[in-house]
Amino acid sequence: MERDLRLRVRAMSDEGFIDAVAALYGAGDQDDLCAPFLSALPVTGVAISTLGEPFGPETVCASDSTAVRLDEIQFDLGEGPSWDAMRSRLPVLEPDLQASTSEHWPVTLMALQVIHLGAVFAFPMHVGTLNIGTVDLYNRAATALAGDVVADAAALTEAVSRQVLHRALARREDTGAGAHDVSRYSRREIYQASGMVAAQTGADVNDALLLLRASAYTAGRTVRDLANDVIHRTVDFTDRDGSGF
Repeated sequence: MERDLRLRVRAMSDEGFIDAVAALYGAGDQDDLCAPFLSALPVTGVAISTLGEPFGPETVCASDSTAVRLDEIQFDLGEGPSWDAMRSRLPVLEPDLQASTSEHWPVTLMALQVIHLGAVFAFPMHVGTLNIGTVDLYNRAATALAGDVVADAAALTEAVSRQVLHRALARREDTGAGAHDVSRYSRREIYQASGMVAAQTGADVNDALLLLRASAYTAGRTVRDLANDVIHRTVDFTDRDGSGF
């Protein structure tokens, strides 16, 4: 009887997985790409994001505010499971963040422990040789994913990759045509603020972004919040002693 019950549960899981794959492959431009992951996988939340060149770090969708914060921490600090997954093209599985002593991204680990995450699983998105970003799954409690769940998550990530690529390209084309980027997760203001900080300090844009990130971390703020203050000129990085960055 116990074996039969396990088989019925797996059959239900398989049906949910098939529905999730179909939803991702058939998604329209305005459809929620995170919802199919939640319906098919035993996780608390999910965030899907682009990372690095050529698209830049930006959240495509997030299931809840904690998922948004998971992305934001990694964007702000430039390290974390997402970055490792994208660079290695392999899943990064952290089943017990509170007990972890990972040396790969120690600052991000501390930040994720502060927001009380139990487990994080990052899956890389790519199409051919092009790296796109990652799908991040999290659980509130420490949880190890079974092998079949990892395989399902990887397959769903593959299914969503082309949708994310399509949206990222469309957004770049719209922005290049002069349209406003209206994404609720847009980090456009951070790059605008970096340019202002570069002008104020004489640093190049990459160093200006580094300074912005470091200042936000020191002040216990998000980079987005500090960038808005720079844009509205309530914070000024002008180097008054002439020493440069």
